[in-house]
Amino acid sequence: MTVTSPSKTRSGPHLVLLTVYAIFVLAAGARSLVQVFTDFDEAPIAYSLSVVAAATYVAGWFAIRRAAAGSAGFAKIMLWIELAGVIVVGVLSLAVPSWFPDDSVWSKFGSGYGFVPALLPILGLLWLWQRPILGQPEGDR
Repeated sequence: MTVTSPSKTRSGPHLVLLTVYAIFVLAAGARSLVQVFTDFDEAPIAYSLSVVAAATYVAGWFAIRRAAAGSAGFAKIMLWIELAGVIVVGVLSLAVPSWFPDDSVWSKFGSGYGFVPALLPILGLLWLWQRPILGQPEGDR
């Protein structure tokens, strides 16, 4: 594993991703906790999925951070899992609306959050794809 120097991880597009992930850790985490502790019986599937989304954002934040330091393997897996979650929950929330009497973070592909939940893993994957692999010449990527 090749790791970059700390000065190389203090700037770049990944900082925007980390900031948005941190915001979603707080937003999804707070939303899911309130939903679970106040109204869980109203929409247990939706609220449980909000907890999963919050946990995914925590893992995503760590994955992006590790990728910025040179270890992208976890980020590649985590971002694909996150994207799959958004797609599956988005489709289910439209196909079986009775499971979602209240929205989860990923309901309707994150429409309650301006579709940022759908865009975030895509932007992360694009960032991973375009960034140079440390220790390899650019032609060998």
